[in-house]
Amino acid sequence: MAATTSTSDQQNLVPPVAAQLHLHLVSDATGETLNSVTRACLVQFERAHPIEHHWTLIRTTGQMDKVLAGIEAHPGLVLFTVVNDRLREHLLDGCRRLGVKHVSVLDPIMGALTEHFGQAGRGLSGRQHALDAEYFDRIAAMDFALIHDDGQSARTYDEADVILLGVSRSSKTPTCIYLANRGIKAANVPLVPGCPLPPELFLVKKPLIVGLTKDVNQLVQIRRNRLAMIAKDEQSDYIDPQSVRDEVAQARRLCSEHGWPLIDVTRRSIEETAATIIQMLSEHRDKRLAEAK
Repeated sequence: MAATTSTSDQQNLVPPVAAQLHLHLVSDATGETLNSVTRACLVQFERAHPIEHHWTLIRTTGQMDKVLAGIEAHPGLVLFTVVNDRLREHLLDGCRRLGVKHVSVLDPIMGALTEHFGQAGRGLSGRQHALDAEYFDRIAAMDFALIHDDGQSARTYDEADVILLGVSRSSKTPTCIYLANRGIKAANVPLVPGCPLPPELFLVKKPLIVGLTKDVNQLVQIRRNRLAMIAKDEQSDYIDPQSVRDEVAQARRLCSEHGWPLIDVTRRSIEETAATIIQMLSEHRDKRLAEAK
C-alpha cells in the first residue's frame, strides 16, 4: 500500500477555503485509471487546488482501515476504483460512518457494460495489467515502433498498421510510441530535403499512411532549441524559415498527390493526434474490409 500527499505551489493564489479541500483517491490497483480520470476533470476547475491523498494497492481490510483513518484525519471527497466487493463495502461503510462524499468512478461504466453484455464483472483488481494476449500485443507493437523508427526496416513496412510521414520535429516518434501502447504497430518516415523516400513505402497495401505537419514558426523554434541542446551550429537550412516553409509545403504536396491524410499537430497534444489517427485507422480498416467482400 502506498499513500502520498501532494499540494499545489499555487495555493496562495486561491481563497483559503479552497486551499484546504482534501481529495482522497483510493484504488485496489495501481491507481492509473483513477488518476487519469481525476486529472481530466480537475483541469476544468482553474481555481481548484485540492490536497490530494493517493491510496494505492489496497488489498486487505487492514489496509483499508488505514485509508479510512486518513480520511477521518483529513475529511474530503473520496474517489475510488475498488472492484473487490468486500473491500468496496468496507470503504463505503466507512465513508457513510464518517459522513464524507464518495464516488465510485467505474460504477457508471461497469453498470452499462453489465447491461450490455448480460453478465456481471469478475471483480478482480488490476485486470488491465494481466499478462494476456492484449498485453503481449502492446509489447510487440512497442518493439515494432522502435525497430521502424526514423525510416528504419523499410522492408517490413507492410506489417505496420500505420505509417507516419513528417518533417523533422513533427512529433512522429512520440506519436508512434503512444500508438504502440494502444497495441497499434506504427512506423515513421522522415521527410528530409534531397533524400528520396524508401520505395517500399509506395508498395504497401495494408497500412494507413498519415502525414504530420506543424506551423513553420513553431518548427523553427523547436529546431533551434534542439540544436542548442546538442551544441550544433545554428547556421543551416534546418532552421532557416524559408527552407522550413519549403519543407512543409513539399510535405503537403506529397500527401495531396498520393491521397494520404494530413494532420496539423501545431495545437494538438500527442494524445489528440493519436486519437485522430486511431479514428482514421478504424475507417481505413472498414474500407479495406468492404473492398475485400
